[in-house]
Order: sequence, then C-alpha cells, then structure tokens
Amino acid sequence: MTSIGILGAGRVGANLAAKLSAAGHHVTLGVRNPEEAAARAAAPRITFADQRATARTADIVINATPGDSSLDRLTDLRTELSGKILIDVSNATRDAADGLPDNLVYPGSSLAEKLQAALPDTHVVKTLNTMLFTVMTAPESLATPPTAYVSGDDENARKTVTGLLGDLGWRPAWIEDLGDICTARATEAMILVVPHVLRRNGFQPFAVSLAR
Repeated sequence: MTSIGILGAGRVGANLAAKLSAAGHHVTLGVRNPEEAAARAAAPRITFADQRATARTADIVINATPGDSSLDRLTDLRTELSGKILIDVSNATRDAADGLPDNLVYPGSSLAEKLQAALPDTHVVKTLNTMLFTVMTAPESLATPPTAYVSGDDENARKTVTGLLGDLGWRPAWIEDLGDICTARATEAMILVVPHVLRRNGFQPFAVSLAR
C-alpha cells in the first residue's frame, strides 16, 4: 500500500482517487474545504486535506489541477514535494470559445518540463494526459488497446509510476516508456487533436494511442 495524494478533486482527481483507493492505496484528496468535501464523500476510504497537507504527507503526489495554473500552484508547494514523485496528468492549454483545448500554454516546451525545472528536488513523471479521464482508470473499456505514455528524468520514478498504472488496469504492453521529461512535450501536444475529435463525436471514451 502506498500513500497517494491527489491535488485537484474534479472529475479527473475523483476518478483516480476511487480506483486507487479500491486497489488498496491510502488516498488523500487535496481540496479547499476538507470538512465539507468529507461530508459529501461517497468513498469512505478516501480522506481529505488541504493541498499543502496532502502534498506533505503523501509518498506519491498526482497533479490533477487545471494545467494552465498548475505551475504556480505546485511551485508554491516546493518544500512539501521535495524528494517525492509527482505524477502530472494535466495539460496546459488555452481553450477556444466552446471550452475545448485550442492552444498550448507552453509551445516548444511542456507543463511537465516547467514543473521539473521549478521543482528540482522532485521526480516529475508525465502520464495519462492523452485520453478522456474515464479511460485513465478503465483502459479495457476501449475496443482498441490504448497507450499510456510515460516521461520522466528518473528511471526508478518511471518504473514506480508504471507499477501504479498496473493498479489502474493498464497492462504492460499498453505502457510506452518514452524516457526523459522532454518527451512530454510530444504527448502534451497530442491534446491539440482532441477537440476536433470531440466536436465530431462527442465525449466518447478515447485515447491517442500507438498502433503496431
């Protein structure tokens, strides 16, 4: 069992929390009002705390905050995140009028690279950012095997995250280790195809995957 803190309690964070908790991990959701969130919680094994306490007490932290503000939020938690693995599942985008991603906030770079530069004592690993949030915890739901890409400078951190992906239902053959953190700029750019797919097909489960 691993202590996992999730920053961001929206659809992505709540979905990950439920699956990881069911897999036996101790999960804390970082929220603005922990007492109110606990009163509304449907999963009793998930605890709630403010984001600073969540980052401080967890062994592994997942960034599920909005990508366009993640850098400022997490830089403020530099001390709490020191020495830990930070799994970044967010995309930093500017949205079009219909609310779908339109442009990258960090063209020529990536949110993951910016986070790693701002948090030099933290092992940032990028993954799960190339799919609808439901697929993150139910990859078997797609007719075609999906791909979870993994990027990070620390090899041991990437291996740890790969193991955690297994707890979310990802088979080893579906996980593509791309290597160091700069490869995240490629997977983050993949998000730009998504709005065109969603406008044509609606919010159906999907993943931007590698076919062999």
